[in-house]
Amino acid sequence: MPRATPLLLFVMLALTTLVLTGHACPGPATTRASYYGPGFEGHRTASGQIFRQQELTAAHRAWRFGTKVRVTNLRNGRDVVVTITDRGPYVRGRGLDLSVAAARALGATGSGVVRVRLDPLCSLESIRGQS
Repeated sequence: MPRATPLLLFVMLALTTLVLTGHACPGPATTRASYYGPGFEGHRTASGQIFRQQELTAAHRAWRFGTKVRVTNLRNGRDVVVTITDRGPYVRGRGLDLSVAAARALGATGSGVVRVRLDPLCSLESIRGQS
């Protein structure tokens, strides 16, 4: 049994690290965003919610469902707050898929793909909570 003790400690440390970092607020990022809409209307998202293209939602590959994110169009400065409800995008070079309503709010429906800044609002909430 002496060999089991270091292995057990390693597994416990690894699990603790995963749990603690899995709930951390993601940092700001710059990426390319596209939008998805009519073909997905009424379908269930990865979070289990029904997709509605007129709601302010988005898909991200890794961020937790329910994360609120301020998305800013770097070309025109317009911004919108969306909620992560789905996984994606699955196109190389893109980091966010927006609902049609969110893309419209950003003025991004004409170009289809736009450079954006992502500012998760949980980081702002945690800063406010400390003061």
